[in-house]
Amino acid sequence: MTRKEHSPGTDNVLLDLGFEDAAELSAKAALALKLNELIDQRGLSQIETAALTGMTQPKVSQIRRYKLQNISLERLMRALVSLDQHVEIVVEPARRAHAPGITVAA
Repeated sequence: MTRKEHSPGTDNVLLDLGFEDAAELSAKAALALKLNELIDQRGLSQIETAALTGMTQPKVSQIRRYKLQNISLERLMRALVSLDQHVEIVVEPARRAHAPGITVAA
């Protein structure tokens, strides 16, 4: 039995799995994670969250289950702002240590 050669992984499992939009999916996941943490910390129901964020309850349900394909980055950022969070976008030149792409720290 022989071993298959594997390419080394990156810091982004979605990219390693071959998702073309891995950077955007990672950014959405990070924002959704923070949003879900806030919902849990405040003990909000999906209906209460929908009312506070201006989303529908089904959209909140999608975020709670990390089904983010029909939810924009902008919508996630606006939801965080509606829950008293400061969202900051920083654009800077890519350096050798950091390849061009999208990074979200929540």
